[in-house]
Amino acid sequence: MSDLIVALGLVFVIEGALYALFPNAAQNFMRQALGLPPATLQKAGIGACVVGLGIVWFIRG
Repeated sequence: MSDLIVALGLVFVIEGALYALFPNAAQNFMRQALGLPPATLQKAGIGACVVGLGIVWFIRG
């Protein structure tokens, strides 16, 4: 359970750092994401989950 909490904390750190360091790029990305079809965003999300799972499996497996 502590690994999950640490992982969530790291997500907040990384995402917060991206918004703090590159606010204009984050806004541009959000504008572009609004123009994409939901299916494209869904496929990107699934792809990110698969890559993340693969990394965790490789490191922890």
